[in-house]
Amino acid sequence: MSHTNVDNMEEIYRIGIDVGGTNTDAALLDSKLNTIHTIKVHTTRDVNEGITESIRRLLAESSVNPAQIRYAMLGTTHCTNAIVERKHLGKVGLIRIGAPATTAVPPLADWDDTLKATVCPHAYVVHGGYEYDGRTIVEMDEEEILDCFLKMKGEVEAVAICGVFSPVNTSQEKRVEELAKQVLGADMPVTLSHEIGSIGLLERENASLLNGALLNVIAGVVKGFEEALHTYGIDASLYICQNDGTLMYSEYALRYPILTIACGPTNSIRGAAHLSGLNDALVVDIGGTTTDIGVLMQGFPRQSSAAVEIGGIRTNFRMPDILSIGIGGGTIVRLDETQDQVTVGPDSVGYELLKRGLIFGGDTLTATDVAVKLNRYEWKDAQTEALDESICKRADEIITRDIEEAIDRMKTSSDPVDVILVGGGSILVADKLEGVSRIVRPDHYDAANAIGAALGEVSGETERIYSLDEMSYDEAKEDARSHAIEQAVLAGADRDTVQIVLSEDIPIAYLPGNALLVKVKAAGRL
Repeated sequence: MSHTNVDNMEEIYRIGIDVGGTNTDAALLDSKLNTIHTIKVHTTRDVNEGITESIRRLLAESSVNPAQIRYAMLGTTHCTNAIVERKHLGKVGLIRIGAPATTAVPPLADWDDTLKATVCPHAYVVHGGYEYDGRTIVEMDEEEILDCFLKMKGEVEAVAICGVFSPVNTSQEKRVEELAKQVLGADMPVTLSHEIGSIGLLERENASLLNGALLNVIAGVVKGFEEALHTYGIDASLYICQNDGTLMYSEYALRYPILTIACGPTNSIRGAAHLSGLNDALVVDIGGTTTDIGVLMQGFPRQSSAAVEIGGIRTNFRMPDILSIGIGGGTIVRLDETQDQVTVGPDSVGYELLKRGLIFGGDTLTATDVAVKLNRYEWKDAQTEALDESICKRADEIITRDIEEAIDRMKTSSDPVDVILVGGGSILVADKLEGVSRIVRPDHYDAANAIGAALGEVSGETERIYSLDEMSYDEAKEDARSHAIEQAVLAGADRDTVQIVLSEDIPIAYLPGNALLVKVKAAGRL
């Protein structure tokens, strides 16, 4: 029997796992959020194998008692990949409440035909909708709606409902949901657009459809994660990472899988902030395939203000402002001898680096070979003699220049900025970069994504239009704040720790009656 220190008995741990295209990273943190141990394993074709293997090794190498692990967080690219690769998507029926006001642009107008056929066999525009201030444009015709659901019966696995200005007035969407369950059964999953997107109709409709299509995907992910934990005797609360750097309960994720899109880069940004102690900096995360550059503002990732395309579909829910370039540890370096030109990327050997890289006895010159040849990094048993130093130096100049240019594009002024370097590929970067005041490489830099997943705060958010003829400016702000706080508590935050992390309001000149758009985001600890 082992003699455990009595103080240690009370320690509660959390596991963070981040599944990337090349590697699956796992980190174990204690209750003070110190990093106890990290693991990197190759992502396998069946992603759950990589998750199970990383948990097994984490427990074996840290010798922590599984019973003391109370929280488990997963950041995953499953949903992004499903959309980009057009695989495993479910069939969704769409009801848009908006005739005759919105018939000029049909649903799915900008989707390609294969994706339309895969995801949405039934899309109908029915009478109804609201003005920007919540007044009814047209009453709904319930017979018309019931008729649409009868046509869908047996042909869809989920339903998406999207009404004009429904974030301002949610009652029509909720009534259509009741009708859907009446015809299609009480357990038919229904996505209401006002719970997902912001004001813009088409992007919100797209996000709702994709959300419905991803329900099967996320169910498989959560089930695989639960099984992996149970295999090793871990009975923990499960959280899934969202793309704004915060967490949601696994039950919440099962209803809103769309919110997991692009959480990988965000986790790295949060992890970088935690490991470096900086709250405002640029984060350069270099993986096996890409370099993702994000901006840390007050400890959270800067959000993108543009509409975001996922797999070619415009959506408008919150996404981190990330610039990705094709440079990573596995990026291929080529010499064109006829023109005496060196090129770098954008293609990568990915998870085959240890087989194909020259220093590992392979046949492909990669960015990692260049870094080792130029003594940025020591790799034991690396075979560097055969590498041509002049080619490596020229490749290094290109890599450095590309990263400097990308950093410059993400800066908001010409002043030098602090850069936090994370990710396994950060060995590629020189110690000095143009336009950078200092480079911080924190401990555990190569597992920042998994550490970011484990940190997790829980957030809630609201975006609404208020009419200032009906209430004062302060009342509108207060209403939005309390709504955002309630959303955070619903997602699993401890009410006493919830703070407002973002608040902005925009007077909308093109709408009559003193309209004000208010956006508020609140976040708190588990």
